[in-house]
Amino acid sequence: MKRGLTILITACLCAGQLSAQQAFVTGDVEAISLLGDSLRRPVLPPATEARLRQQLADAETELASHPRSADAAIWVGRRLGYLGHYREAIAVFSRGVSEHPSDARFYRHRGHRYITVRRFERAIDDLLYAVTLTRGKPDVVEPDGAPNARNIPVSSLQSNIRYHLALAYYLKADFRNAARWWGEDLRRARNNDTKVAAGYWLYLSLRRMGQSGQAAEVLKQFRPGMEIIENDAYYRMLLFFKGDLPRDSVATPGDADQALQDATVGYGLGAWDWVNGRRDAAMQTWRAILEGGSWASFGYIAAEADVARRR
Repeated sequence: MKRGLTILITACLCAGQLSAQQAFVTGDVEAISLLGDSLRRPVLPPATEARLRQQLADAETELASHPRSADAAIWVGRRLGYLGHYREAIAVFSRGVSEHPSDARFYRHRGHRYITVRRFERAIDDLLYAVTLTRGKPDVVEPDGAPNARNIPVSSLQSNIRYHLALAYYLKADFRNAARWWGEDLRRARNNDTKVAAGYWLYLSLRRMGQSGQAAEVLKQFRPGMEIIENDAYYRMLLFFKGDLPRDSVATPGDADQALQDATVGYGLGAWDWVNGRRDAAMQTWRAILEGGSWASFGYIAAEADVARRR
């Protein structure tokens, strides 16, 4: 499958999928931050990049062999995203929307990548439509692109739609809608990993709305000793919010993806300081996250959004 960036971006622009600001990013610049900075494609360790490029090549070969396959197209877009080619991923998903307009997966994944490139309104539009497409239908497990240590997928299509929709609202400071969708995700959670991810953000959304009592009720569902497969950072933060884990024990050095863990924990600690009146400390923590390189992580984007709103 031909993967020329110019062709893909031109197709995407013709469909009206990128803003004028984002249309002029070039080279390895994938997006413009909420603070006006150029966000460049991450530099991956050589072995990791080689592995991901081979997986992308395999996905492209599969799509070339089965050009009408929605599954094959989804994986090409996902593999592009893992390599940091977010604009190309959006273009692939946009083409999938045109070819498979009733397949919610294309809206779900494009919505995710719109969040990555800071196009929150576009993300909300896609994810709300994905909700419509999946309403009343059985949920399905979503396969992992980067399997966890147990090789057990912990999320589903509908859970990921709700989660990313809530996140897009949160990043726009629409905490009421964020709480609505994370609350539903928590109620419908099938496992502890989904539960702690939704619970973490729901707690923060409620605290940002000043609803401390409801936030405290959320924390009652979480206790030490819960079995967690991959969302350890969210789980530790919930225990910290609850008072079961001291602040200096929240981070876990040596995590497989330390940059992601640092952004997750760092954002949560800053948010905790913010809702408890320590605004200067919160801003200091959030600005420290922005000095790191994990700009596609949700903790980083949330910190960026909060810092941008205070400028």
